[in-house]
Amino acid sequence: MCVLWRTGPTMSPAPLTPTYRVVPRAAAPWRMFPSSVALVCLLRYGQLLEQSHRSWVNTMALITGCFNAAGLVVVGNFQVDHAKSLHYIGAGVAFPAGLLFVCLHCALSYHGAVAPLDFAMAHFRAVLAVIAFVALVLSGIFFIHESSQLQHVAALSEWVFVIDILVFYGTFSYEFGAVSTDTLVAAFQSASSRACKSSGSSSTSTHLNCTPESIAMI
Repeated sequence: MCVLWRTGPTMSPAPLTPTYRVVPRAAAPWRMFPSSVALVCLLRYGQLLEQSHRSWVNTMALITGCFNAAGLVVVGNFQVDHAKSLHYIGAGVAFPAGLLFVCLHCALSYHGAVAPLDFAMAHFRAVLAVIAFVALVLSGIFFIHESSQLQHVAALSEWVFVIDILVFYGTFSYEFGAVSTDTLVAAFQSASSRACKSSGSSSTSTHLNCTPESIAMI
């Protein structure tokens, strides 16, 4: 125990009582999720492009995944004790976007399933999507009540939703065994080719600058 000795007549020990500044505790998991979510979404998007799944469903899945990551950034940086409105805005963006993301990828899983194990994984993801939907609905129902017990149930439902979404992201390890450097290249080249198509129609020089060689150099 740390003590200070007085230099007065009694020489009795007086305990040192330090004063600490209260620092809001950061939500470490919420700060780590966004970068992981964005990377997983981009890898899965590029992998489906490699498999010639150039559909609006794949594009929408990437967009909703990015919205999910952006909402998690707001949730992690603005805690409910200090910035309640921003925290709830981030949760309102992240949770519905995450639910839409898993639903879209359930459809993509069934569309690309070939082997029996692929269909089994698609069924498992469908079950996770149903659990996420039920948990999110229960969280919204109990959240509007002022009862402390119902608020606890709402919080538990939110955590069930979060864990369920994390398990869903973990199921991508089934496909990520075939990920290579060409996966990210496919994703970035797709974005570059769309930019070239939108700008190349207005000028011939712009079209010439959008050749595959220039894209590879970029």
